[in-house]
Amino acid sequence: MKKQAFNPYLPSWEYIPDGEPYVFGDRVYIYGSHDYYNGHVFCLGNYVCWSAPVDELGNWRYEGVIYEKTEDPLNREGKMCLYAPDITKGPDGRYYLYYVLDHVSVVSVAVCDTPAGKFEFYGYVHYADGTRLGERDGDEPQFDPGVLTEGEKTFLYTGFCGKGDKSRSGAMATVLGADMLTIKEPPVIVVPGCEYGKNSGFEGHEFFEASSIRKVGDYYYFIYSSVVMHELCYAISREPTKGFTYGGVIVSNCDLHIASYKPSAMPMAYGANNHGSIVRIGKDWYIFYHRHTSGTWYSRQGCAEK
Repeated sequence: MKKQAFNPYLPSWEYIPDGEPYVFGDRVYIYGSHDYYNGHVFCLGNYVCWSAPVDELGNWRYEGVIYEKTEDPLNREGKMCLYAPDITKGPDGRYYLYYVLDHVSVVSVAVCDTPAGKFEFYGYVHYADGTRLGERDGDEPQFDPGVLTEGEKTFLYTGFCGKGDKSRSGAMATVLGADMLTIKEPPVIVVPGCEYGKNSGFEGHEFFEASSIRKVGDYYYFIYSSVVMHELCYAISREPTKGFTYGGVIVSNCDLHIASYKPSAMPMAYGANNHGSIVRIGKDWYIFYHRHTSGTWYSRQGCAEK
């Protein structure tokens, strides 16, 4: 029995960034994108899954490839990469994997009867008339889906907001119906991007990317990567599609602002993008995120903190 866990929590040869942790039954599962050692771009691999017993977080098991990039009808030749996914358990008890390919602005969905089995392509998120989300006039580009299902509704959070791009408003929330694909309520902005955060509580920590959503008690926690990039922040609301207020920084993969062994403004560890989320395992809460290795942005490994 391996009781001691340390970062990176997966084997040193594995690169699973953008980790979304979930407890299903007596195991915690990690869903993320898949980098390669010395990769030349983000997310070159197929989706794989790892899991561990909830009482042995140092004992991770490889569940294998759960979804291949060529499953998507838009990517039969496998030339596009699978970007950061998220998963939710639908009202029918099946598991739905939401993701975006790197060169198209639509949200794809795959489905499986078990949390770590072989997922199959299911469809694209779309309006009632069949138009795919991201392709209707006025739609903003879709990116980094985060999902939460309550009853017959699934709340889908997406978005990417680079500095200087006023065409991107912020993080969006879209409400889906029981079929997990059809839009019941169109996208609304829940957290502003950097071009729209001035004089708000989010100023300096506006939304950049990496949408993730959790419900804890009566509150919804929206976890995201801010314009600072290396930090994961959170916003909180009593409602899933409005009223979010800035809560603070949860974790950073950089050591800026630490002055105990260096000047505060001089990083000794290089930081870049970040993506992850929170999960309760037993009585404890954990934040999962990623760090950059090998002197490159494209070989990211998962980390976790209690």
